[in-house]
Amino acid sequence: MEFIVDFPGGLKVDARFDDFTVSSDQPANNGGDNSAPSPFLIFLASIGNCAGFYVLSFCKKHDLPVEGVRVIERTSTNPTTHMVESIDIEIQVPPSFPAKYHDALVRAADLCKVKQHLEKPPSFKTYTKVVN
Repeated sequence: MEFIVDFPGGLKVDARFDDFTVSSDQPANNGGDNSAPSPFLIFLASIGNCAGFYVLSFCKKHDLPVEGVRVIERTSTNPTTHMVESIDIEIQVPPSFPAKYHDALVRAADLCKVKQHLEKPPSFKTYTKVVN
C-alpha cells in the first residue's frame, strides 16, 4: 500500500491513500493552526479506533447490544523522555451487558492490528530519491 504525503501549507501535513485524506496539523503552541490533530494524536487515536472496531464486530457477531458500550484509551507518558510508556484500553459496558462476554470483549480488543504491530513492530527504511 502506498501513502502520498503532501504539505498543504503552514505545518499541515496530509496523507492520501485510496480515496481518503488524513489531515494533520500542529497545535498553536507548536506553531500550527490547530486545524487538525497532530500526527502523533492520530496514531494514538488509531489504537482506540482499532480496538473499538474489534469490540463492535464481536458484539455484532454475537447479537449483543452496543448501547452503553464504550472503549476508553488512556496513555501514560514518561515525564523525562515524553514517550508513551503504557496504554490502557478499558471497555466499559452497562450493567445489563452479559458478564459471560466480558473476557471475550478483551480478547476481541486484543486482536487490534494496530496493537499487534506495536507489539511486533515492522522495520523502517527512510531514504531520499531524486525525481524529475
